[in-house]
Amino acid sequence: MQISRKLSLSTMGCGTWAWGNQLLWGYSENMDDELQAVFNLCVSNGVTLFDTGDSYGTGRLNGRSELLLGKFSQEYQGLNQENICIATKLAAYPWRWTRQSMIKACQSSAKRLGKNVDLVQMHWSTANYAPWQEKGLLNGLADLYEQGLVKGVGLSNYGPTRLKIVHQRFAERGVPISTLQVQYSLLSTYPVTQLGLKDVCDELGIKLIAYSPLALGILTGKYSETGTFPKGIRGLLFRQLLPGVRSLLASLKEIAQSRNKTMSQVAINWCICKGTIPIPGAKSLAQAQENIGALGWKLDAAEIAELDKAAGSTNKVMVQNIFQTK
Repeated sequence: MQISRKLSLSTMGCGTWAWGNQLLWGYSENMDDELQAVFNLCVSNGVTLFDTGDSYGTGRLNGRSELLLGKFSQEYQGLNQENICIATKLAAYPWRWTRQSMIKACQSSAKRLGKNVDLVQMHWSTANYAPWQEKGLLNGLADLYEQGLVKGVGLSNYGPTRLKIVHQRFAERGVPISTLQVQYSLLSTYPVTQLGLKDVCDELGIKLIAYSPLALGILTGKYSETGTFPKGIRGLLFRQLLPGVRSLLASLKEIAQSRNKTMSQVAINWCICKGTIPIPGAKSLAQAQENIGALGWKLDAAEIAELDKAAGSTNKVMVQNIFQTK
């Protein structure tokens, strides 16, 4: 049975990497009620795209993000309910290399979600380290679309060269690529400024999704060189990056104050102005509310130019995902 192919992509989405991740984000199960409230608040405000992955969740909590999204989406009754789009990324684990392994992985995700995956995405390309592995995985991804098990197919962490190759292969089978997601923010302009991905996506009719639009929280302005740092790996990273991004944070702050917005809202809005769909994460109602405040207005050309200039002259940038291909 063919399912409806209508894929609803909102102006901004919500990333759910933290929903189940203890290591980096300090998740615990007593957060679930608030996460449900976050989900409801997002959907009722038109933020209906939720990005997850079958590798999200630490240890025994693997798949937790999908389980929570399944529960929340089934229990939600209200505005924009029909537009909810759950996008999951299937990991290119070393033991996955056949097309059947991708179909099975997607069926497992669907089981956790309690419904078919709306948008299935390849979490990363294996081209950098095991090019032989990718063919089967991509074939499986296209099979999912052909068999009507998903509404759309997307890729993640692909550069323009690989993207064009996969696009060509999929086009031969009549399978469109709906989305491509990459790490993109004022501290990670590389995919667009150096790889030229936005132009390629526009040419191929693919929507560019910007993950980590707040650079793991550095662009919120909540952390400073003299203040407290987040725990663990993020703290180590922030210590390295903050001294080199002073001028960018100063520009962000100035624009935020003149606009009566927060630095986060300006950073997210910049991504929207660049024609991408940002997917900032939210673990609390306050964060979700703040993210929603990035919608319904636009930075002007002068403000965008100022931020572009500040981003281009920073001494430090975010570390690129090791799986990002050229």
